[in-house]
Amino acid sequence: MKITIFGLAITSSWGNGHATTFRALSSALRKRGHEIVFFEQEAEWYASNRDMPEPPYCKVINYEKWSEILPRVRKELRDTDVAVIGSYFPDGIAAIRTVIDSDIPVKAFYDIDTPITLSQLRESGRTNYLLAEQIPELDIYFSFTGGPALSELEDCFQAKRALPLYCSVDPEKYTSLPSSPEFDCDLSYMGTYAPDRQPKIDQLLCAPARRLPGNRFIVAGPQYPDAIHWPQNVNRIVHLEPKFHSVLYSSSRMTLNVTRRDMVMTGYSPSVRLFEAAACGTTIVSDNWPGLDEFFVPGKEILLPTGTDDVVRYISGMDEKERCSIGIAAQARILAEHSSSQRALEFENEVQAILSHSERSVNLRP
Repeated sequence: MKITIFGLAITSSWGNGHATTFRALSSALRKRGHEIVFFEQEAEWYASNRDMPEPPYCKVINYEKWSEILPRVRKELRDTDVAVIGSYFPDGIAAIRTVIDSDIPVKAFYDIDTPITLSQLRESGRTNYLLAEQIPELDIYFSFTGGPALSELEDCFQAKRALPLYCSVDPEKYTSLPSSPEFDCDLSYMGTYAPDRQPKIDQLLCAPARRLPGNRFIVAGPQYPDAIHWPQNVNRIVHLEPKFHSVLYSSSRMTLNVTRRDMVMTGYSPSVRLFEAAACGTTIVSDNWPGLDEFFVPGKEILLPTGTDDVVRYISGMDEKERCSIGIAAQARILAEHSSSQRALEFENEVQAILSHSERSVNLRP
């Protein structure tokens, strides 16, 4: 089948988590025999920092103005079987209108930012990429967030089917590798700067670094203010291309996961970095939030510190065999339940549920 996606980014992972998600899903769907077309606005920020300008598993159509690309959009939609509009797509509202007005068998929204979307919908009935009134017109509302958020989407905003489609990991790209001296460290953290995450990074990484001056720490990610004073034993990497992510995780004795406030409040919102680190067999140290225990067993597959003292104890006093066993257990769990191939199968199954009530026949199997 032909799948047309309108997404924030797939050619550049700079400063966003959307690209790695779309890459993993698109690659897995392509392996299953499906054709993927991806529309991406030509934003200067991403255009100047493209780490995958031509993904081998999909046709990318870059554009500058929606009004100019609209004829091409309509042309691609004529033989599209499934259209997917992603959250934060710059012309999301217009794209949804165009899709709703078409005769595409399956019309879907993929919310990679569900807590933020819901907050704005509650407040004003709209976001910059989705109107509340458009939700009932969509066949499927895929969400990065599970739990109670799905019920709210159906009960309060009349979504026909609100379903979790969590982020996933490509096992071919994220796997255990030999440790690299360049990235060797006791605790790493990878993520774009966010003001609401920084206090936890200070508590769970910077404070332990100051108490353990002989140990090595790494923080990788863009947009951190120059005013932040990092401990001397914290190595800063402004941007790490995805091809080096597995190397960093495999070279880290442990890696830190810190969650945005909106995601914590909503719960059931695992980040793609969480799955990628686990796929590399790295022991994860994470903040806690509702629903986390649906993805990892605390103490056996993930470490949940209550503060700085716990992190210091993990680094300086934890038995190495126990630490490694936690990473190995998480790796087995994620590869079994959250691989990109598993997510592609879930996508297919939900599309099939819609098509079973449609008169149009679509070949879902390769």
